[in-house]
Amino acid sequence: MASGPGQKQGDPPRAGGRLPQTPALAPSILTADLARLAEEIAAAEAGGARLFHLDVMDGHFVPNLTIGPLVVEAVNKETDLPLDVHLMIEGPDRFIERFARAGADMISVHQEAVPHLHRTIHLIRESGAAAGVALNPSTPVGALDEILPELDYVLLMSVNPGFGGQRFIPSVLAKVSALRRRIEESGSKAKIEVDGGVGPDNIVRLLENGAEILVAGSAVFDGRDPKARTRALVALLEGAKRTTQAGS
Repeated sequence: MASGPGQKQGDPPRAGGRLPQTPALAPSILTADLARLAEEIAAAEAGGARLFHLDVMDGHFVPNLTIGPLVVEAVNKETDLPLDVHLMIEGPDRFIERFARAGADMISVHQEAVPHLHRTIHLIRESGAAAGVALNPSTPVGALDEILPELDYVLLMSVNPGFGGQRFIPSVLAKVSALRRRIEESGSKAKIEVDGGVGPDNIVRLLENGAEILVAGSAVFDGRDPKARTRALVALLEGAKRTTQAGS
């Protein structure tokens, strides 16, 4: 539960929000059973989730409507894990402070929806949240060259945003690698997050290519034991991490 914008109980005051220890699995509540949301959150947290991903859609930037600050506030009351709020909306500057007050620890906006990205990133930071930028599958990573050093994380969409349950777009694997190279060359400390169609068949490859935060919706909340499904995905991430460390 937050004790201030983007801050959880017991955490020291910290500018720029709170990012999870990585690699991290971020269950997306978009596909959770909203009638049992508290139970779904508790189960995923018990399975090893390190944060929760909340998709905000406005019916304009994407063809769907989802949640607002009140739902973020409700989720914040059910968990002490960081809340990762993904704004798939037009004019996000109008709502950044409201989502931060509701408990968002991380806030991302779409490069395609924001004309003055530098200003928006600073608004997010001033609100007390970690600042991220999301890219649609067809948007090249080069679109972030001028802003990359300012970011806490980059969210790469591996489906076209708007609906859960879509198939992973395989070309995003190369995009993750390209972004990792740009981050290293620029000296940025931004983490890479991937959202869309993430599951047991691709989560290890994404990690190997440079992803650090993996958003999973249907792979966790499919109506069958989210605790066990979360635990299985976390085990894949931890196993891949150990293998990478052994080989380095």
